[in-house]
Amino acid sequence: MDRLAEKIMLACGWRRASLAFVAGALGALALAPVNFFAVMFISLPVLVWLLDGASSEGHGGLVMRMRPAFMVGWWFGFGYFIAGLWWLGNALLADADQFAWALPLAVIGLPAVLALFYGAATALARLFWNDGFGRIALFSVSFALLEYARQFLLTGFPWNALGQTIAPVPLMMQTAGLIGLDGLNLLAVFIFAAPALLVTRRGRTPGLLLAAALFSAHLGYGFYALRDGPSELAGNDALRVRIVQPAVDQAAKWEPADREAIFAGLLTLTAAPPGDGLEKASAEGPGKPDLIIWPETAVPFLLTSNPEALARIAQTLQAGQLLLAGAVRVEDAASTEPRYYNSVYAIDDAGEIVAAADKVHLVPFGEYLPFESVLGWFGLRTIAESFGGFSAAPNRQFLTLPGDRRALPLICYEAIFPAQAEIEGNSGDMLINVTNDGWFGATPGPYQHLQQARLRAVEVGRPMLRAANSGISSIIDARGRLLGVLPLGQRGNLDMAISTENSARSSYAKRQLNFWSLFAIMVLIGLFARGSKWSARD
Repeated sequence: MDRLAEKIMLACGWRRASLAFVAGALGALALAPVNFFAVMFISLPVLVWLLDGASSEGHGGLVMRMRPAFMVGWWFGFGYFIAGLWWLGNALLADADQFAWALPLAVIGLPAVLALFYGAATALARLFWNDGFGRIALFSVSFALLEYARQFLLTGFPWNALGQTIAPVPLMMQTAGLIGLDGLNLLAVFIFAAPALLVTRRGRTPGLLLAAALFSAHLGYGFYALRDGPSELAGNDALRVRIVQPAVDQAAKWEPADREAIFAGLLTLTAAPPGDGLEKASAEGPGKPDLIIWPETAVPFLLTSNPEALARIAQTLQAGQLLLAGAVRVEDAASTEPRYYNSVYAIDDAGEIVAAADKVHLVPFGEYLPFESVLGWFGLRTIAESFGGFSAAPNRQFLTLPGDRRALPLICYEAIFPAQAEIEGNSGDMLINVTNDGWFGATPGPYQHLQQARLRAVEVGRPMLRAANSGISSIIDARGRLLGVLPLGQRGNLDMAISTENSARSSYAKRQLNFWSLFAIMVLIGLFARGSKWSARD
């Protein structure tokens, strides 16, 4: 292994760039749907060894001195994001005549931009580099810092954060309830990079022992939390839920000729007899659902402009049932410039809209056009432009469910942002995630989205009801376990009675406090290790 590490360190030019790219692409195997997390024990040590050899010639300014380290991180990130996000191009093929020209921007351009964060992380780490244990600690905090920034800069896009690679299954997700995704980023990079110490021999013993202890604690807490956590399968306060998955072809979704068939299909699925998942909801047999959920923008027209559609919903719903329907909401419809919102309507059994929650965090270029006055001049427009683009709501709000339960809706990719899964420290009784991953077809995209939604449920300690147009619809308990699933591409209903007994979890603010405390400790360990006997040979 010593000779292999030495060859990696001494690689230069295109060989160095190729090794970094391949190491990053290999790391994407740790993401859903493969979830082979062990590959990161290869991917990140290779990156560390490449950084060991990424020294400058010592002349020029700080930027020039950091350039070799930055480029190693950039090539690593470029490989990681291309391999993990190539499926984004599929969204453009739903309307290929209009958007096929932008395919390189989605498949290559976005990964190139996201790779800047990893380039910055390796450049920052290299500022404090040495050949001992301390460099692994500071390497992990640098990546944790830039992954944190990735949630907010350029509107934020924390998709496929490195912390997800250490949380492929519920056993390995539970630490998120203590330190959040940010803490998982720090933990994952330190643990997975630690094997690089096997050949450097400086600080090897304390570094490997600390990594082993952290990994053991990570698994041990997961075992404890799963054994101690509540089960959403039963309970006297059970809520009977139906999730509708219509599996509508994205290319046909907004075609005027198909709208009636789509809406009729939603009503048919809504009115279907209770399934086996509700068999224990009543002593007399399967009970009717209390709550029915349609996916994001399931209604293929403006519902408030179609009283007949609301009347048909009233005829379909039984007494006491509530429908949460993903739909487009319009304000100032009579205005020359009406505002459209990506929303969830709460509709009662009389066909009345009793509440609505609008999407706060819109998808750039998908739902709105940044710098529209400039980019619009070049003919650019949003992908989801059926109503001319959406407006962002000023704040998020709860929806009241049967039994006075409160649910916090997360519309589409809002579920990938940890800070948005609560309102002032409160996540209500459950999370609702409505989405339309039909844009991405049968690719890793829907699986990755589901994996991130599961982490949100674990972080806030609340069950999540997830309705996706083409899948993967699911019922997720407060520990991230899948209680029920409708596979990708399957049309049907998911029926289940779930408990709303919640597990105790810290708020986002407390998880952030825990993360920054861990961050500070790791910085101190890294700085101390640089000047201590750990920098000498073990």
